[in-house]
Amino acid sequence: MAGRRRAFPGAAGICLALTLLVGCGGTAASDSARADVERMLDRRATAVLERNEAAYRSTEAPTAAAAGQRATGAAEFTNLRGLPLAAWSYDLTGFQRSGDRATAEAALRYRIRGYDKAPVTAARALTLVRDDDGAWRVAADEPSEKGTEQLWEQGRILAVRGERSLVLGVGWSAAALREYAGLADRAVPAVTEAWGEDWARRVVVLVPESLEEMAGLLGARASGYRGIAAVTTGEAGGSVKAPADRIIVNPDAYAVLGDFGRQVVLTHETTHVATRAHTNAATPLWLSEGYADWVGYRGTGRTAPELATELQRAVAEGQLPAALPEDADFGFSGDSGRLAQAYQGGWLACRMIADHWGEVRLDEFYRAVGEHGKRAGAVEGALKEVLGTTAEEFTAQWREYVRDQLG
Repeated sequence: MAGRRRAFPGAAGICLALTLLVGCGGTAASDSARADVERMLDRRATAVLERNEAAYRSTEAPTAAAAGQRATGAAEFTNLRGLPLAAWSYDLTGFQRSGDRATAEAALRYRIRGYDKAPVTAARALTLVRDDDGAWRVAADEPSEKGTEQLWEQGRILAVRGERSLVLGVGWSAAALREYAGLADRAVPAVTEAWGEDWARRVVVLVPESLEEMAGLLGARASGYRGIAAVTTGEAGGSVKAPADRIIVNPDAYAVLGDFGRQVVLTHETTHVATRAHTNAATPLWLSEGYADWVGYRGTGRTAPELATELQRAVAEGQLPAALPEDADFGFSGDSGRLAQAYQGGWLACRMIADHWGEVRLDEFYRAVGEHGKRAGAVEGALKEVLGTTAEEFTAQWREYVRDQLG
């Protein structure tokens, strides 16, 4: 209720009595309850950081009261033990109370020690109950409709540290996770050599147990990522103060790759981490994905026909692309041939810039596109400012380059 109702004189005593129980109009009691819940969540956060299970369990509703809700308590607390935390806090963003029960929306903010300079935010939905002693406790703590599942909700986290990486896995051995750390440790200097040092130069890799669990972390359908070996998450429009992105592996697709493919995938995703502060709505996918592939393949000695087999097949059939790939061409729609051609076309565009204008100009072009902040005119402006060409001339040159490389 937005405000108090005007009580008629005879109701004053009744209103006063009800205020002691649920509040006259609900405002005072709700405010008090919200403050009590905030204090309880502060204690819960401190318990997580201090690894104090007893204190954490004291914020949980008794099992009987939480019947039918998602399991939390000891299991989830145990799962969190492997996560090296520097910060953990809750910020209530919504609160509704009905008697001794309440629901709340909260922003869970946490930082991984040594990797996150700013908090990662997870949107949570809380179910709360008030005990006979008047204390509010958590009956359920789940992803909200705006949020996604977190790795600790899938099982016990095992952390493996590399020289430049932190790998967090569920359901995997330390030996398996060390292999990912080795690949990530090789990816970081390779990306730095191509892009420069203006990024964190370390990465966090999440390895869920299966494709289904990967999709849960992304809040997406598993079918959309079947065959995608890894993705990089992160808030759009990130800044240099933003935390490092998370590279999330699809273990099902990753398992079928050879050593070369696995290294390329980790280097590609690490490139997205490095370039995120300069990647925004202005950046077309042919540039962001093409650049990441260019860094991934850089120095491998592989030729264009070896790496762009789908696009080469199209060229051989007389289907030379008329234009650079559109963003829609990169959708995980199930058309693997179209998707492969989009990636290969973007890669060849970036490779052409590096070949004709130089690697330094390629990096400057990428940054210049991002500086526009919005899509309209971004590529055209950067082409003129950095490469001294027009969109029409660039597209024609790219088509000729594709024909020469793959024809």
